[in-house]
Amino acid sequence: MGRKVTVATCALNQWALDFEGNCRRILKSIKIAKSRGAKYRLGPELEICGYGCWDHYHESDTLLHSFHVLAKLLGSSITQNIICDVGMPVMHRNVRYNCRVIFLNRKILLIRPKMALANEGNYHELRWFTPWSRSRQTEEYFLPRMLQELTNQETVPFGDAVLATLDTCIGSEICEELWTPYSPHVDMGLDGVEIITNASSSHHVLRKAHARVDLVTMATTKNGGIYLLANQKGCDGDRLYYDGCAMIAMNGRIFAQGTQFSLEDVEVLTATLDLEDVRSYRAEISSRNLAASKVNPYPRVKVNFALSCCDDLQELVSELVSEPVEWTYHTPEEEISLGPACWLWDFLRRSRQAGFFLPLSGGVDSAATACLVFSMCHLVCEAVRNGTLVVSDEQVLADVRALVDESSYTPQDPRELCGRLLTTCYMASENSSLETGCRATELTQQIGSYHVSLSIDPAVKAVMGIFSLVTGKRPLFAAHGGSSRENLALQNVQARIRMVLAYLFAQLSLWSRGARGGLLVLGSANVDESLLGYLTKYDCSSADINPIGGISKTDLRAFVQFCVDRFQLPALRAILSAPATAELEPLANGQLSQTDEEDMGMTYAELSIFGRLRKIAKTGPYSMFCKLLNMWKDIYTPRQVAEKVRRFFSKYSMNRHKMTTLTPAYHAENYSPDDNRFDLRPFLYNTEWPWQFRCIEHQVAGLENRAQPSPQDPEV
Repeated sequence: MGRKVTVATCALNQWALDFEGNCRRILKSIKIAKSRGAKYRLGPELEICGYGCWDHYHESDTLLHSFHVLAKLLGSSITQNIICDVGMPVMHRNVRYNCRVIFLNRKILLIRPKMALANEGNYHELRWFTPWSRSRQTEEYFLPRMLQELTNQETVPFGDAVLATLDTCIGSEICEELWTPYSPHVDMGLDGVEIITNASSSHHVLRKAHARVDLVTMATTKNGGIYLLANQKGCDGDRLYYDGCAMIAMNGRIFAQGTQFSLEDVEVLTATLDLEDVRSYRAEISSRNLAASKVNPYPRVKVNFALSCCDDLQELVSELVSEPVEWTYHTPEEEISLGPACWLWDFLRRSRQAGFFLPLSGGVDSAATACLVFSMCHLVCEAVRNGTLVVSDEQVLADVRALVDESSYTPQDPRELCGRLLTTCYMASENSSLETGCRATELTQQIGSYHVSLSIDPAVKAVMGIFSLVTGKRPLFAAHGGSSRENLALQNVQARIRMVLAYLFAQLSLWSRGARGGLLVLGSANVDESLLGYLTKYDCSSADINPIGGISKTDLRAFVQFCVDRFQLPALRAILSAPATAELEPLANGQLSQTDEEDMGMTYAELSIFGRLRKIAKTGPYSMFCKLLNMWKDIYTPRQVAEKVRRFFSKYSMNRHKMTTLTPAYHAENYSPDDNRFDLRPFLYNTEWPWQFRCIEHQVAGLENRAQPSPQDPEV
């Protein structure tokens, strides 16, 4: 009896509603899996239509075209003699389910609906799907006529079942089910399922990869078995970047690791594993075997097909068993360097624009954004070099040639490519220092971007001239005797004119140079500034996309420091050493009179703490105050803590309306204030928080009274 099985999992860069491209990538992955001897191929969750269809799942077209693609897959010669496991939405008895469709040789073996739906944070699956709640039960599913004619099947099993092949047993779970307190793989493993598969659409969050790996290895450590995880990769049309990390594990060890970040559209992992290793591992765990003797059995779909070779001797000669590997993790700085860069590439090539336009201020945030585009150019050049060896990377070369509109172009130097794809612009005003302009120019010379410097002063004076002509009033900066209202309005005019100019140059910059196409405007507001609302509505934070909008200032500074050595950009040292400033108020004797942290009334480090407590710890003003009392007990008095909490919530609530127009940003932090889907809150608050702040004041007064020495104290 055969023991060795070769199985395949993959990471695919699918795109919502791109049925043509999605089908092509699925077939390509199956072809690669077969070429490596695999008899089972697992793909990502909802790979046929793309995971991020959102409310398009409500449309009958999405279901119809998914079945069209399934029919094409069933009829293809590429899918013969390999069990194919694909994901798509399926309507059963007028209820929509998120399903795996498993087929072999033009026969559908099982449609397995998802049983635990992701419905927190960025996920809202209960809006579109219903979980299958009938554990270990199946029903008959009547196939559409287009499939009946192709498969010669009228009905197929639909529900919670496993596949029993001639040599092993295979069970499925889907994404969120791995993260639940009692995952299906537990009882499946106890019931003798030896190969468990998980089709995921799991997005990147900084420092998250280890959690995914730990869950898979722990699942097979306690219960033994082989575990395959497939995941989507890339940007499929919105703020999320799906970060691959496909893997194959057995008995608590990793045997194949996929990349977390790459420009490759199709990545296939295979491993040849010995089923006897699973059986011997399980046999010696007495506690597991005792639990297995009591488990309720799963319905088994019999499959007249073997994953292993029937000749043991031939196996020994021809197939080498895969060896375990140690998982390699990226540092947070590497994650920032790679994740948003890959997201930018997907957005650029799929939007069919000709490049990016970035207002470059000479500060850390816009410099970090420029570094991400430069990192993207490095990845493109590296992928093109690999394309001479790896067929799947030919897509990168085709994409970059389309972007630059040269059919024979081959990028080799990231600086040269950056000059074609990135236009940077320093927009000076009378309030700008010479140092910031020099820092911006020096950085552009080192990354190779096409750079423009200009002054916004004529436009500012023209706008203020119109206001003065109409009102007869001339507002002044606070430094010149003006009120706070005048001061803020004058700052905002400068910021908004920069946005108008950014879009003008994005549309016509290439035209002025005799080149085709337009540019995507990049924003560079970090997650902490967005949280507090420390930005001007409709200023340069208003852009087409923002690759750093989900990253904290602390992480951005660490990333920029990383880029100094990684990309040999010494200009970044001066940017890191300079104080963060908007440069919107008049200089004092040629020196800065304004810094970000002074304006905000808190440090960026404190702002990150506020953000995590508000969103991740789910605290309101009073609960946040109570937590910070202990966290900051050696730094601030209770009254100082209370003042900081009051200041944060006052500013946060006053500026929450700005989140409704926030530029779509790469999601990298779980305390993102993204109003679109992740952080659903009102944007009209009572900014005085009277009840909440009174509760805080009551506690502060009590703590201060307790700290006062009593009259009986001999020191009084």
